[in-house]
Parts: sequence; structure tokens; C-alpha cells
Amino acid sequence: MGESKYLDKMLSLKPTKQLILPLSLAGLILVSATAIYTVNQSAQRESAQSASVQTKVPEIQAVTAIGRIEPQGEMIKLAPSPDLGGTKIAQLLVQEGDRVKQGQTIAILDNYDRSQAAVAVAEQEVKVAEANLAVVKAGAKQGDITAQAAQVNRVKAELQGKLVTNDAEVARLQAQLRTETAEKQATIDRLQAELNNAQSDFQRYQKLAQDGVISDSELDSRRLKVDTAQKSLTEAQATYNRTLTTLQEQIKQAQAIAQQDRQTLQQQITEAEATLDSIAEVRDVDVIQAQAQLNKASAQLQQAKADFAQTYVKAPTDGQILKINAYPGELVNQEDGVVEFGQTNRMMVIAEVYESDISKVKVGQTATVRSETGAFPGEITGKVEQIGLRIGKQAVFDTDPAADVDSRVVEVKILLDPNYSDRVAGLTNSKAIVKIDISQ
Repeated sequence: MGESKYLDKMLSLKPTKQLILPLSLAGLILVSATAIYTVNQSAQRESAQSASVQTKVPEIQAVTAIGRIEPQGEMIKLAPSPDLGGTKIAQLLVQEGDRVKQGQTIAILDNYDRSQAAVAVAEQEVKVAEANLAVVKAGAKQGDITAQAAQVNRVKAELQGKLVTNDAEVARLQAQLRTETAEKQATIDRLQAELNNAQSDFQRYQKLAQDGVISDSELDSRRLKVDTAQKSLTEAQATYNRTLTTLQEQIKQAQAIAQQDRQTLQQQITEAEATLDSIAEVRDVDVIQAQAQLNKASAQLQQAKADFAQTYVKAPTDGQILKINAYPGELVNQEDGVVEFGQTNRMMVIAEVYESDISKVKVGQTATVRSETGAFPGEITGKVEQIGLRIGKQAVFDTDPAADVDSRVVEVKILLDPNYSDRVAGLTNSKAIVKIDISQ
């Protein structure tokens, strides 16, 4: 009875065991499909998120560059006109740091007195020409004729005086030449005799040294005397030649001056005599000539005044003296000038923007500036005023040793806000880091 129940139970469980394998396979397939679907959905979400991230890369908001601080209008080196040649400073009227007004005199050159005298002479020439024109217009008078005759006599007397003076100068130089050359020749003769004696002694002592009578040191002493005498003779001969050449040149110059004075005054005499011959007749051509002479004298006066004005070095605008390069008595170097000058009441920064970034920079954009070396604290602001039109090499270098020193850059001028100009007025050429806001 018990065995029958157990058999019935086993028969009832058998179909359940037969369903286990198919059900297990079906479950495995379902789990695999679910996993694959989940992985695909995750990959799709990640791809979508990646694409979304790629499409949302932030735009560049600013361009950075290295720059230098300068006064508005850049730094100017004030120098005399190159036409003046080498000039020296006679008076310096400013000190470093002084603020000056437009047209204020900064320095006076050493040709001031000479140019001032030239103006005075030119003014007198104008007065003479004016008087001559008045005489011509007034017509011939006995007094005019007498005056012109006196002019002829004056020029002749001047010529005679010049001839006497120049001849005396030539004679003086010739006498000096004879005296000095004679003195120098006497010195040469004396030194030649000393050399001959020294050479004779040396030859005698040389023979004694060969015979062992004297020591080598005594022979060297005699050789030194020969060398010394030879050098003294050579120097005396050179002095003689130099004196001869110098005085001969001075004589030639004096003779040339005498000849020039003679020709100049003779020409003046000829002109004065011609004027005397024609003074009795008033002609239109005489008036025109006198007027032309007056015009010429007036033009020469204006030229003299222009030359005189160049003896002053003046400030071209309001500004500040940044550095003095030449002091009284020193020759002005045209490259360095007398002073370095700038309009420090408005300062600017010259930023060197990379060629690849220059297209993003526009006039009017705001820029912030900070000192690379800590020359001034914090940040200052300004606006882009001008963008250069030429690409060049970088002139202001980064302190980073790995920085590219051959970068191609464009200079961008940034005018600082007026409130910050005093803060950096004394920092010309200081290095700065510039950040230009290109989001505007």
C-alpha cells in the first residue's frame, strides 16, 4: 500500500522535471536579450551625451598677449635739426620728471650766440636795403652822390686795410715758420750729434766687451743710450715735420683768405663805383633792382631767424621729461637726442598679439592689463584704440624660457583709462600682460 503511494507521487513529479531544461533555456535567452538591449541603450545614451558635449565646446572669450607700457603717441627723442651738424648743449632748462607745456624751451644749443648775431646782421642788411630803395626812389641828389662816393672810398680803404692786415699775418706766419724750423733743426742736429757719440761709445765698449775688459751690463747700458738717442732724434724729426706742415698749411690758409678778401672787396668797389655812375638817373630798373635787394635781404633775415629758432629745443606738445641724454657741454647724439619725452598724462600699452589671434581683435574692445613683474598692483583697464597693419617679430618676450621668441605678431595700441595713467606714468617700457575681451 505504501509502495503504491510512493509510485504515484513519483509519477506525478516526472512531468515537472521534464520541463526544467526548456524553461531554463528560455529564461537564459530572455536574460541575454535583456542584457543586449540594455547595453545598446546605454551606448546610444553615451554617444548622444558625447555628441552633445562636443557640440557645446565653450567659445574663446579673450585674447592674451605680452606688451609694454608707453606714453600716448609713443616716446619721442627730442633732438636738434640734423642740418645743424654736431651741436653741444649750452643750457639745459629741465630735469627728469618735469612736466612741460607745448612750445616750452627744454634746452639751448651752443650756436645760440652765433645765430643771434647772424639775425642782427641780417636785420641791418634789411635796413641798408630799405635805405637804398628809398634813395633810389627819391632821385639823384648831390648828397646821395657824395654819400656813394664816400661808400666807394670806404670800401677801398677797407680793402687796403685788409691787404695790410692779411700781408702782416702771412709775414708773421712765415717768420714763425723760419724761427720754429730753425729751432727744431738745431734740436735735430744736437740729437744727431748725441746719437753719433752714443754710437761711437757703444762701438768702443762693444770692442772692450769682446776683449772681456767690461761686463755685458755695461755694454747694455751703452746700447740703451744709443736706443734712447735714436728715439729722441726720431721724435725731434717728427716734431719738425709736423711743425713745418702745420705752419705751411696756415700760411696757405692766410694767403687764401687774403685773396678772397681782395676779390670780395674789389667786387664791392666795382659795384659801388657802378652805382655812383648811375645814381644821377632814376630808372624803373633801378627801383626794381633796389626792391629785389631788399627782398633778398628780407629773405636772408627770415632764414637767419629760422636758423636762430633751431638753437632752441622745444616741447612739441604737453608732456613729461622721461630721461635726459645730453647735459651742458656734451655733444648731442642724433639717435639719442637731448631728452626722451612723452605724454604721460595719457598712457597706453603696446600689446603684441599673435598673428593667429589678430582677426578676433577689434577697435573699442575692453582690455585688462596687469604687470608681469609686479611694477604696479592689481589690474588696470583700457580700450583698443588702434590695430597695426604690419606683421613683425615679437619684441617683448615672455619670461617663460620655453616661449617662442620668433612668433609673428601685430602691435595693438590700448589706450588706458585716464584714472590709471598716473598710476603707471613712471613705468615706461615696463612689461605687462594684456587680456583683450573679444566677446563684445
